Amino acid sequence: MTLRLPDARGGLRVYEPRSEPLAVTPGTPFTSRTVFSAAHVVADPFADVSPDSAPAVDWDATLAFRRHLWSHGLGVAEAMDTAQRGMGLDWPGAAELIRRSAAEAAAVGGEIVCGVGTDQLTGGSLADVRAAYEEQLALVEESGAQAVLMASRALAAVAKGPEEYLEVYGHLLRQAARPVILHWLGPMFDPALAGYWGSADLSTATGTFLEVVAAHPEKVDGVKVSLLEAGREIDIRRRLPRGVRCYTGDDFHYPELIAGDERGFSHALLGVFDPLGPLAAGAVRVLDTGDVERFRELLDPTVELSRHLFQAPTRFYKTGVVFLAWLAGHQTHFTMVGGLQSARSLPHLARAYELADGLGLFPDPELAEDRMRNLLSLYGVNQ
Repeated sequence: MTLRLPDARGGLRVYEPRSEPLAVTPGTPFTSRTVFSAAHVVADPFADVSPDSAPAVDWDATLAFRRHLWSHGLGVAEAMDTAQRGMGLDWPGAAELIRRSAAEAAAVGGEIVCGVGTDQLTGGSLADVRAAYEEQLALVEESGAQAVLMASRALAAVAKGPEEYLEVYGHLLRQAARPVILHWLGPMFDPALAGYWGSADLSTATGTFLEVVAAHPEKVDGVKVSLLEAGREIDIRRRLPRGVRCYTGDDFHYPELIAGDERGFSHALLGVFDPLGPLAAGAVRVLDTGDVERFRELLDPTVELSRHLFQAPTRFYKTGVVFLAWLAGHQTHFTMVGGLQSARSLPHLARAYELADGLGLFPDPELAEDRMRNLLSLYGVNQ
C-alpha cells in the first residue's frame, strides 16, 4: 500500500509506509546520563469547550503516556512548555497536572521534575512575580517533585535590568527546599522572553545567568539551556561550578551535546524525546557502555525529524509532538487543548509522518498509516 502525501509546493507525492517498527524494549536505568522527556498533555476530545474555556484534559491518557516514558527509563519533565504552558494550559490546569503526575511518579518509582513559573499573572510588579513563583514552587515541593524554575513572561515584562533577575532568582533559590534546575528558554520558543536576564545581547545575558548560578551553586542541581545554539551551550557548560549539571534543551544538536567532548557532556531535558522516547532510551543505554559511535549512529538520524518539528515558528512544535503521539497509538484522537492542532499545515504534518515512519517510531505502522489516511481524507486528499 502507498499513500499520496501533500508537499510544501502544493503537489502530491507517493510514499510507501514502513511495514515493521524499530525493535525497542524497556531496559535498565541509565548510568551515564540523566535524561528527562518533557511530556505533552492529552486533551479531552468530548469536552464541550470554547477558546475561552478552561482546558479540558484527559487525565487517564495523559498519565498513561507518562507511564510509557517511565517504562523506558526516561524521567518526565512535567508541566513544561511541551505541556502547552502558556499556550492552552493555564495555571490551575498545570497545578492539577503536577499533583497527579507527581503522585503517579511516586506510585511507579518514576523520576519527575516539574515546571515552576508565573503564568497565573497577567501583569503586576516585581513583588507579584516573586509571589507567583513562590506559590508554584511551594506546590511542586509539596508534591514531592523537583522544581524547574522556568523563564517568566511577567518577569521579562517588569524587570528593568539584570539586577531584578538576580534579586528574584536569588530570593527563590535561598528558600528552595532542594536544588532546582534553572531553565533558560529562548525567544524562538516564546517571543515574550526576548531580552531575558536583562539584555538582548546573549553574551551579556549569559553572564547574568551564570552569576545567578555562581551565587547559589548548592541550590542549583543544573541548568537547562534552550537556545538552539550548540556553541553557546558548550560555553555555558564549561563555565558552570563543579557539581552543577547542564541539561541540553537544544532540539537541533542534542546528539553531539549529549555525547560530549573531552571536557564534558550535557544531560538532557528535551521536548523531542516525547516522540523519540524508546529510541532515545535505547541510544543512551548504548552510550552507557561507552560506545559513542553507535550512540551517534542511532540518534543522529532523528535530528531531521526534530528540526522539522521545531522549525519556525518553533513554539508550535507541540502540534507535531501530539500528532505523532496520536499516530503512535498513545491517544485516540488528534485534538489539543486550546485547539492547537490547527497550528501546523497538512504538508508539515505529512512530512512529520514520513520522517517518523522512516525511523520506525510507530509501534503499529498499519495503525499509523490508517490514521494518516483518515486525516488526509478530511483535507480532501483522496487515495
